[in-house]
Amino acid sequence: MNDTAKKAWGYRHVILFTIWLLYLINYFDRISVLTLLPLIQKDLSLTAVEIGWLGSIFFFGYACAQFTAGYFADKFGPKKTMNIAIWVFTIVTGVTGFVQNLTQFIILRLGLAVGEGHHYVPSVRAIANWFPTSEKGRANAFLATTWAVAPAIVPIMVTWMAADWFGGAWRPVFFVLAVPGILGIWILYQFVSDLPKDMLAKGKMTQEEYDLITTSVGGDVSAHGRTYSSKMFTTDIQFYLYTISWFIMLMIYWGMTTWISTFLVKQHGLNLKTMGLYASMPFVVAFFSMYLGGWLADKLFQGKPKVVTMISFMGCIPVLYMIGSVPKGETGMLLLALALGGFFINLAWGVMQAFPSMRYPKEIVGRAMGVTNGVGQFGSFISPLIAGYLVVTAADGSFSFTNVFIFWSILAFIGTICVSFLKEKSVVEHTDFETQK
Repeated sequence: MNDTAKKAWGYRHVILFTIWLLYLINYFDRISVLTLLPLIQKDLSLTAVEIGWLGSIFFFGYACAQFTAGYFADKFGPKKTMNIAIWVFTIVTGVTGFVQNLTQFIILRLGLAVGEGHHYVPSVRAIANWFPTSEKGRANAFLATTWAVAPAIVPIMVTWMAADWFGGAWRPVFFVLAVPGILGIWILYQFVSDLPKDMLAKGKMTQEEYDLITTSVGGDVSAHGRTYSSKMFTTDIQFYLYTISWFIMLMIYWGMTTWISTFLVKQHGLNLKTMGLYASMPFVVAFFSMYLGGWLADKLFQGKPKVVTMISFMGCIPVLYMIGSVPKGETGMLLLALALGGFFINLAWGVMQAFPSMRYPKEIVGRAMGVTNGVGQFGSFISPLIAGYLVVTAADGSFSFTNVFIFWSILAFIGTICVSFLKEKSVVEHTDFETQK
């Protein structure tokens, strides 16, 4: 095997696929609630505003969890943090099938948020530990495809289970979804380690791959005894531009993801199974869009990956307006609009997710991403809530989402301006930020 082949594949890709699979399980639980909201609304007699609260409250807890997730990932390692996270969200998912009222549901959504909120940042930190700089865009983009794969297949899967297995009942679906979480705990234990040196010692990776990784990212985390102050990113104006941009991206993504099933049922009159197919369309396209964005950042726009993010935001402006304006019955136009929405909304995820590991030393990536995602997830919290107040409910019970999609289009315009000032160049490692142990 020549050097090129050794660099092309290695144990780092086993790590990447494993954390991808684990985060896919994470998303299964989260998306199922949103997909089944029309059934949950009917069963629990919820109003549109209450649906907005039910969708949003998860992200309040999720946002708060990000700050401790970043600290735990840096302090105790990604593997331990992810293990606890998976245990928590698996248990909560199973219990969700027993919920009887809105208050109980809100409590469980917060519990799910605490579990899932401690899973994402450790995954990003693991990539920072395991991948050389030249591959970070693609590696992060691949992880981000879980945000496409799960929403693409979960609506079809859970609506099919609810309709064909359980006679239109939504509760048993959550009992079934607890099973993959138990499997995920075993997979994490079996295949993941925090540092490349652990797998080198076990003979699961080559010295060449170890050198490729550690030479690029500045050595194994525990090998050099250095720590860095959080001031490296808290005093960096680019960090705040990045955080605002991330906030807006999450507002658009989770606003639409939360409401898409209800939008298709209430505004376009789709039945349960057809809704599942249509709701999956943006995310089928998103799988390819996300990886394309990472590839473009690494290969075509080297040094300027923000170009990908600008294209993403600018494309969202007209497309989001188009989705909200499609007349009822125009199924072909609706599918096209949803596909375009999936492409532009998701194009930049890998690039944006990789920004902290491009700009800052890996020792503080967990903290930096924890703060950014913590702030950003408040965007995920308020966007579905705002949408609930912008939805117009007619006398016959039908909904109009036109104002909601106009709101998201305006957000995309603001995001374009923020990203235009973003700089990805690595921060110079001044001694003011470094502390010797």
